[in-house]
Amino acid sequence: MKKYIIPVLAAFAIISCNDRKKEKEAASETEKVTESSISSETYAEISVKEGGKWVGREYEGGEFKNVDSLTVPENHTDHSWFIRYEGPGWENKNVGYRLYLDWRNAIDIFGKKVDTLVLPYVGQDGFDSYHEEADWGLDILKAGKSMGIGGYGRYMNDTVAHFRDVGNTMATVINTESRSSVEIFYEDWTTGKDTIDLEAKLSIFPEGRYTKAELTPSAEIDGITTGIVKHGPQLIKKQSENVNWAYIATYGAQTLVNEDDKLGMAVFYNTDELDKQIEGTDDHLVVFKPTTETITYYFLGAWEQEKDGITSEEEFVSHLDQLLQELNSNNNLN
Repeated sequence: MKKYIIPVLAAFAIISCNDRKKEKEAASETEKVTESSISSETYAEISVKEGGKWVGREYEGGEFKNVDSLTVPENHTDHSWFIRYEGPGWENKNVGYRLYLDWRNAIDIFGKKVDTLVLPYVGQDGFDSYHEEADWGLDILKAGKSMGIGGYGRYMNDTVAHFRDVGNTMATVINTESRSSVEIFYEDWTTGKDTIDLEAKLSIFPEGRYTKAELTPSAEIDGITTGIVKHGPQLIKKQSENVNWAYIATYGAQTLVNEDDKLGMAVFYNTDELDKQIEGTDDHLVVFKPTTETITYYFLGAWEQEKDGITSEEEFVSHLDQLLQELNSNNNLN
């Protein structure tokens, strides 16, 4: 009897080994597909739940799947659990950003400790897991009621109107060799007595920490604004005479990591497009002149824990001054 058992057990062992080999090969192929589907230097994505169902304003069940474009469902709002990390994200080797694709419309920072692309894996192991420190980094900025870093809205009646009243919102992600972009079209955005369409394009490039923001309103309204969330550090401002670009910035302990963790944030703007630079309740604000032309500005976050990161205010200001010089020489950073 033993002479029959031994060959059968051997056969099962061979089959089991072959199955494990196939599983490893399949997993390897999946990783190859995932890696080859994103640019090697920049990446943008939007990922939504499929296979579940809406229960009121929350999406229950389902699994996340990346899509190239999305029309935001009418019942979607903050904490609907429908979009992975609540909106589109974009990154390069230095830093990652995300935009809350709901009424808040704020932009947040993913601080990165590594120089590889990480967004495809962020939030896959739990909706809020990116708030916990991981090997790659974590969400480091508290936006609260502000626009975060470089977000946009409308300054009116001494406050910032976000995107509570929008007829339709459509988002698209585009990845190329030279950049990755998120394009968002807001149809029938109503603030006060005005209703307009707004096109926004947010692009990141292989080098640097900055995002290029381009806003195109369908009609002239006053008060279109961007800014930096207020978290305590003193505002830094730089504007030279007879040049077209300037910046506002903050540097200091202003992250979610701990009370000593340092972060620098900056917004570069074209002075020809500036109406005024003022202090809002929650943001240091840059308010633009009414126009139907494209408004262009840049914003960035520089975390001290990023690989080869900036670790002092002096170093941060020097970095900003170099970028400002480039803007005034070339009128762009890309």
